[in-house]
Amino acid sequence: MGFAVVSASTEAVPIVRVAARGDGVTADGRHAGGAAPGDLLMADGAIVAGPHHASPPCRHFPQCGGCQLQHLDDKALRDFVTDRVRNAAEGQGLTPATLAPAHLSPPRSRRRATLHAASGGRRATIGFRESGSHRIVDMHECHILDEALFALVDPVRQLLSRRKGKFAVDVEMSLTDHGIDCGFTGLSLEGLAQTEELLDFAREHRLARLTIDNGYGPEPQWEPEPVTVMLGGVAVPFPVGSFLQATRDGEAALVQAARDWLGDCDTVVDLFAGLGTFSFALADRCKVLAVEAAREAHLACKSAAGRSGRPVFTMHRDLFRNPLMAEELNRFSGVLLDPPRAGAREQIARIAESEAERVIYISCNPASWARDARVLVEAGFTLQELRPIGQFRWSTHVELASLFLRQDRSASKV
Repeated sequence: MGFAVVSASTEAVPIVRVAARGDGVTADGRHAGGAAPGDLLMADGAIVAGPHHASPPCRHFPQCGGCQLQHLDDKALRDFVTDRVRNAAEGQGLTPATLAPAHLSPPRSRRRATLHAASGGRRATIGFRESGSHRIVDMHECHILDEALFALVDPVRQLLSRRKGKFAVDVEMSLTDHGIDCGFTGLSLEGLAQTEELLDFAREHRLARLTIDNGYGPEPQWEPEPVTVMLGGVAVPFPVGSFLQATRDGEAALVQAARDWLGDCDTVVDLFAGLGTFSFALADRCKVLAVEAAREAHLACKSAAGRSGRPVFTMHRDLFRNPLMAEELNRFSGVLLDPPRAGAREQIARIAESEAERVIYISCNPASWARDARVLVEAGFTLQELRPIGQFRWSTHVELASLFLRQDRSASKV
């Protein structure tokens, strides 16, 4: 899409970047929703599309809150992901020795999502909410969900449309080795007929598992065989509600970074290990201690490690309240951590005090990562490499992988 013709007498200011929340920004700081770098912002607020302004592929954009950046072409989208990560680092005075090109997951690759459903007229409404609103955008197409997940949307709509009265239900879906793990929150079952209808639904659509949560935790209604997910070539039990990287493609990019940077380590500690996404991927090269606070995830990882014979050892420990201490960390030749969005302030402080030479920090929040990264740099580490990851395509949500090396020993380790 090219520029429209603008007369010389018309004030037109170019959009130079995209801000963290998705607005286009001019050099003098004016914001314009739905603008891409290279667009022109007119005096009346109109936007004249430039070379990086794409035609949104989805009819629900921009109302649907699932995407904020479908108006960007791939170059502008990569630049946005890179800038988010670079700006977070620079905000803490950090400059990576290497800033890799941003990795973008392809369309229709999201393997987990939570949709919202509600009664409305003759049929139920189901989809993502509008940004900043409780209003649900009734989903009739989606360019981010895996096709298998999207294929379940209309059957769920039909199932819920047969219910009488008002309701509001959350529908959580995840792709597993055995199909879709589907959970309903807020869906009440009244009588045998509704229970049988739900079981017929699960059977017809070959669900891996179906759960109902009415405020007392998810209760499995259907699970023909134990549900697993493949991590590093190992089938790992998948407890209800467990965390998965949003796309297989994004997971592969993050795992590859860990393998690239930890390939010559004999022993690695994987902090905030979850089900063992990184632990099992690294265990064909080294011994790994997987440390996790969530009991069900810890037990799933432990069980899979025992069955697989991989050198993955597990520890149940709350790293926020009880981080691994410096003397414990000193036993490992590599440290990997992938904390929640809040970061890992206490654990990073202990890593900074340790003799660790190599730290790989995976993050889903550039701001908290940058704060923690500053602590490592002040302790004598260098930020050797930074890889931006955009697995939440067309979203303002950005992830990253980073490598830190001890400054005085880095030359022999790269």
